[in-house]
Amino acid sequence: MSGDFIDLPQLLAARGRVRLPGSKSISNRVLLLAALAAGRTELRELLVSDDTARMLDALRTLGVEVERLADNAVSITGCGGMFPVRQADLFLGNAGTAFRPLTAVLAFAGGNYRLAGVPRMHERPIADLVDALRQLGADISHLGAEGFPPLAIRAPAGCALNAVSVRGDVSSQFLTGLLMALPLRGVETTVEVDGELISKPYVDITLASMASFGVHVLRDGWRCFTVPAGSSYRSPGVVHVEGDASSASYFLALGAIGGGPLRVEGVGLDSIQGDVRFADALASMGARITSGANWIEASSPLPDVARGRLQGIELDCNHIPDAAMTLATTALFAEGPTTLRNIASWRVKETDRIAAMATELRKLGAVVEQGSDFIRVFPPVGVQGLRPAAIDTYDDHRIAMCFSLAALGTPLRINDPRTVAKTFPDYFKCFAKLTRAVPVIAIDGTSASGKGTVAARVAQTLGWHYLDSGALYRLTALAARRGGVSWDDEAGVAAIAAGLDVEFAGTRITLSGDEVADVIRSEEISAAASRVAALPAVRAALLFRQRVFRRPPGLVADGRDMGSVVFPDSATKVFLTASVEMRARRRHKQLIEKGMAASIAALSLDLRERDERDSQRSVAPMQQSTDAELLDTTNLTIETAVARVLDWVNKVPKSG
Repeated sequence: MSGDFIDLPQLLAARGRVRLPGSKSISNRVLLLAALAAGRTELRELLVSDDTARMLDALRTLGVEVERLADNAVSITGCGGMFPVRQADLFLGNAGTAFRPLTAVLAFAGGNYRLAGVPRMHERPIADLVDALRQLGADISHLGAEGFPPLAIRAPAGCALNAVSVRGDVSSQFLTGLLMALPLRGVETTVEVDGELISKPYVDITLASMASFGVHVLRDGWRCFTVPAGSSYRSPGVVHVEGDASSASYFLALGAIGGGPLRVEGVGLDSIQGDVRFADALASMGARITSGANWIEASSPLPDVARGRLQGIELDCNHIPDAAMTLATTALFAEGPTTLRNIASWRVKETDRIAAMATELRKLGAVVEQGSDFIRVFPPVGVQGLRPAAIDTYDDHRIAMCFSLAALGTPLRINDPRTVAKTFPDYFKCFAKLTRAVPVIAIDGTSASGKGTVAARVAQTLGWHYLDSGALYRLTALAARRGGVSWDDEAGVAAIAAGLDVEFAGTRITLSGDEVADVIRSEEISAAASRVAALPAVRAALLFRQRVFRRPPGLVADGRDMGSVVFPDSATKVFLTASVEMRARRRHKQLIEKGMAASIAALSLDLRERDERDSQRSVAPMQQSTDAELLDTTNLTIETAVARVLDWVNKVPKSG
């Protein structure tokens, strides 16, 4: 995985078990409550992520004593509701679970503070929370656009009011922030919710977390919440953080689509997190769900149930707003449309998630309808299924993770994968351990060593797809010549490579509709292919196009960097070579049979120069991978070489 993208191969299956990281929602709540409490609190199984790092940095800046312990645990020595530092500037990134509650708490902390974040945080509305706090005497100013961060908070004036109203239909974090802050007032205070409260399970998390620290909120349904007079936070000693139920959704869906069974550990159906009800949504689509006290397991429908496929559903997602995103990508593998309603809150998250999901789903071939509070997904139909695509993530961790599921139907690229660090830094490592990709046999080697012939015959024997990677570089060189672009013009050739209009059909190869199989085998184009292949931008442009050839049941790929760069996870890697003299004689024979004049001496010199150029290029030089089998074909027949490769293939342990 590079910092810019990660390429996911098409997957055949998913199964196994995964231990979930700690819940982000619980982690940031209990971090703040521990800081406000009297006494020392040890928080275990805490989520280690960008969002919790922002909260911890803020607490340290406010003078709270924080000690890192082993195994994702921290010790917080609480300040009893009075932060030691009375003036500070806090940068909270794009962490809504830190920004909203801290805004509320600092409004009653008696100091002067400035809160800021990344540009997207400054686009996320906070006016409803600020207005509610002002009702209680808070002195808060918007430093940018009215109704949005950044904020300046000053010591509040006295206020005798003991009731406040707050909107509930934009974000439950506004109510959460208010409730967590009200014990600092010391007087009974009632919060009345204006409008329909969304994301009620997240408010349940807040109430349960506050109760664990000794503050019991009285509530009348979902419209009225009262914090009693004299409430104060007290350390419970040790707090165990549940596994993240939102993160569980990706793996449960993976099991439901990819066969399974796939078990998530660290959260069960009795969790305080509402997102565990995602399992119910999967069950309604036909997935097989089982569970225990601290685990949930998902498998695909049985073959005799709806042909073994998931079924599209219509669902009110108020109770699972974050996990519902995973249903949108799960819908790609269901029969019939899936409609997700009551998701208006998606619009004010890390990005406009409704718009972003619609855009990226369409790249994969889905038909998508969207509205202010719904999205409807019609999965692709026909033999083509999902289309390979590069998925943009909008600096949104959940988009990166939920679109990884599409790899069960197509190779894909996920741009900016490191955004998962917000909640699940090791996500893609866990993902890889639980999935089985389409197998690849990578056959690299020197020019004219026989790798193309051997690879094609191995593919034919196995009934697998075949990739002649050299043909892509030859086609690029030919397209550049036809377009009047110099072979040394890196940017120009890379642009041509990115938009290459080619089609492979058996032995036929077409470029912009023209048959060019023989043309690209000329010595001129062969030499030019070696030159353009040395250009880093060209190799980058063709990398994903090569990986897209990895389709079920398997792929045999030949080239000069198949095993080292393009398919480093290949189950079998082979490096072919032969003496220059033998390769020159083979090339001479091919050219003569095609009626082309050729000199063995000239061919020998050209091969030596090409070997030197290919082995010395700055990017992906031709070299034998340490885990590749060496096959010298100087004195071997094609039949013997093919048999040798197949023998190595058969010795590879089969997985999954």
